[in-house]
Amino acid sequence: MAKQSKRFREALALVEDGKFYTADEAVELVKKTATAKFDETIEMHVRLGVDPKYADQQVRGAIVLPHGIGKTKRVLVFTTGEKAQEAEAAGADYVGSDDLVAKIQGGWFDFDVAIATPDMMRIIGRLGKLLGPRGLMPNPKLGTVTMDIAKAIGEQKAGKVEYRTDKQGNIHCPIGKKSFEDEKLRENYQTLLDTLIRVKPAAAKGQYIRSINLAATMGPGVPIQI
Repeated sequence: MAKQSKRFREALALVEDGKFYTADEAVELVKKTATAKFDETIEMHVRLGVDPKYADQQVRGAIVLPHGIGKTKRVLVFTTGEKAQEAEAAGADYVGSDDLVAKIQGGWFDFDVAIATPDMMRIIGRLGKLLGPRGLMPNPKLGTVTMDIAKAIGEQKAGKVEYRTDKQGNIHCPIGKKSFEDEKLRENYQTLLDTLIRVKPAAAKGQYIRSINLAATMGPGVPIQI
């Protein structure tokens, strides 16, 4: 078992054992536990009552949080011709086709999200084993395979985040930074929670939202009342 640092133990002492906090209390408290020297990310961890091994119980999608996540994403776009010009005008960091495929095959992954026009999927399909495990493969369900390149880039730059269940049925998603005002974190939190409730799989049985915690990058979890 990894040894806990003094800073972590001090942060953990701020969280009352066995207590479940309101969302407002949790936002305020999680910021107090973020004592690292950098602007820590605040993440929301939700345990769902689903079994992800069944396709009809998987929860996955993407949303634009009202206040972003405090990070400027580096956006790569696979496209050509007029759409390439559109992508550059919309603020894409990297635009190309075969040249970018070759670069990625050579081990380059200096970007945060990849977007593609539908005609490019035949070219980038061979990157599945490289981009898939990193969560970077363009996907029409997430709005990253589209002809509306400008809109997709704008959403990513504005703070669009992906959510998806892991093998245990948990969702881990950033909702902002310690430097955010409490109200902005609260609104981002509520937006994500409302979305998860809205996309509840019909096949999910029993209690759907099992637990919710907020945690800073280097801090302990703060449990929230369901």
